[in-house]
Amino acid sequence: MSASSQITILIPDPDEMMFVTGANDSNIDRIEREFDVKIVSRGAELRISGDPSQVARVGELVGAMRSVAERDEALRKPALERLIGDAKDAPLGPPEQMRDLIATTVRGKRITPQSPNQRAFIDAIRKNDLVFGVGVAGTGKSYLSAAMGVAALRDRKVARLILTRPAVEAGERLGFLPGDLTEKIDPYLRPLYDALYEFMPAERFARARERNEIEVAPLAFLRGRTLNEAFIILDEAQNTTPAQMKMFLTRLGYGSQAVVNGDVTQIDLDRGQKSGLIVAREILRGVEGIGWVDFDDRDVIRHELVARIVRAYDRHERDQQ
Repeated sequence: MSASSQITILIPDPDEMMFVTGANDSNIDRIEREFDVKIVSRGAELRISGDPSQVARVGELVGAMRSVAERDEALRKPALERLIGDAKDAPLGPPEQMRDLIATTVRGKRITPQSPNQRAFIDAIRKNDLVFGVGVAGTGKSYLSAAMGVAALRDRKVARLILTRPAVEAGERLGFLPGDLTEKIDPYLRPLYDALYEFMPAERFARARERNEIEVAPLAFLRGRTLNEAFIILDEAQNTTPAQMKMFLTRLGYGSQAVVNGDVTQIDLDRGQKSGLIVAREILRGVEGIGWVDFDDRDVIRHELVARIVRAYDRHERDQQ
């Protein structure tokens, strides 16, 4: 007799559950036929049982379906067909493979770790309340952090998603930029918005901002606050001072989780000023409950030319030294 397994997926959002199950359970019926599994929907729970490899496939499929639940009706059906086709064509594997699917973008692209360090990064976020991701540009630090944060908010593991970064860039400061405070700050936060838009439709993002479920703000705006039940992402952490980094790390409140990302090769602080990320590495290495993942050029997932550029600059800097 072949082995059987069961997983339970919690879907708190009634609209997402309705989309997954379909009208009169039509999607459930189809998925059961396509994958030879048994699916039971009870309240906010979806129980999937059957052959372990097929259960893993369906678990991934359900996760992907939830990510497209808020699309326009005209976009849902073709997206669903593509997701079911992808799930059927996925290689067979043990149920543990279900952990490979991190998120699905609003365009239906399935996001999975593309390197051992990316996998280690995701595992570290799952296991620790504080994780540092350190490495060169293009290694997926911010992108994967945003995906994990959106998933945590969607699954109601946290009440808020907060994205922040220091308002420091090469050659510019806020006072030299035109406009009011919001207009001055916006260029610094644009990369964070771009990451969120990959995983949330614009309408859903706007509603979440209005309900204060999502906050995108400069690091200085967090001073004096205690952040409870929040998933917090600090980006460009190499541009924090030691005092700013300490301030950020001590904002962590009950039921919260933080991810700190940075690239120590792109520090834009004034000459002679220490980076808070480098100091934090010296102080916090070995502290229990903190995860560290170091990325390198092998993890670059942008255009293949980016990895070659990174290596060329590394060689040049070594030669100069």
